Amino acid sequence: MHLRLAITVLLLTLGCGGDAPPETVEETPPESATTAPTPGDEPGIPAGAEAISFLGDTLESPELPAEVEATYRERYAQAEAALERTPENVDSLIWMGRRTAYLGRYREAIDIFTHALELHPDEPRLYRHRGHRYLTVRAPDQAVADFERAAELVEGSPDQVEPDGLPNAAGIPVSTLHFNIFYHLGLAHYVAGRFEEAAEAYRACAAVSENDDTRVATAYWRYMTLQRLGRDAEAAEVLDAIDAGMDPIESTAYLQLLLLFQGEGDAGAMVGGPGEAADLQSTTTAYGVGMWYLLEGDRERAQEIFRRIVDARDQWPAFGYLAAEAELAELGSR
Repeated sequence: MHLRLAITVLLLTLGCGGDAPPETVEETPPESATTAPTPGDEPGIPAGAEAISFLGDTLESPELPAEVEATYRERYAQAEAALERTPENVDSLIWMGRRTAYLGRYREAIDIFTHALELHPDEPRLYRHRGHRYLTVRAPDQAVADFERAAELVEGSPDQVEPDGLPNAAGIPVSTLHFNIFYHLGLAHYVAGRFEEAAEAYRACAAVSENDDTRVATAYWRYMTLQRLGRDAEAAEVLDAIDAGMDPIESTAYLQLLLLFQGEGDAGAMVGGPGEAADLQSTTTAYGVGMWYLLEGDRERAQEIFRRIVDARDQWPAFGYLAAEAELAELGSR
């Protein structure tokens, strides 16, 4: 059975089975748990597309390298089998949504998380993951609503390590639930141009950043946010806490960019030339370098780099790509 058809049938089965305990299903789901419009139903979203960019471009599922896609499909099949065994288990539902998103089927993943929220309306992890995918499909307001709800639900509770869907080379998860809620909330506000709200989210995120990876990632976005607000003294304090001796596992690009903001490194040497293949790392680096030029007052060079990022269309789910789109939309140029 085709993967998309298989999960559609599965969701229909779950929705009609009537096996959920009455106390776990609300008579009328809360507004924040309504199903996202499917491609073709939402105005401006063509059938087969995943999103419309901030620049008006149609974005389709990115093409994956054959070996990567084979791995993702194998893990998807494992998640699907687990969900068939335990169709109302929250962890099974979360992994079904995550594995679906890794295949580039972001709106389908949103629907899975929405269905899960009908069964588990007070589960913060579901809001955290759905919010992430709302952000991917360029719906920052819906993302903010989900992250804020997740923040309410975890308030006063102990933090927990979040297992990686795509493990790093060391096989060590570096992020937590509380970190991911505030980190993504900050980004949702950032790309929407709401820098005051982003700064507050990153302040909260810094309070739950307890290793070099999370400290560096938070500091990167927080520094740029504070600079955009003209809060130079606070931005300098964030930068002063960074040093070359930090040893992140995943956030190495963010560390190099923070060192660039400190005055170390060659901005021009950090970005590839036109036409070079882009990947997640190079997209992350390119956006940060573009922001360095923008903060230095070189708007033309910044725009050139942002335009180059958005030309690499298969990287559109990356946060650097998302932010570059937002910059170009704000600058009114492509």
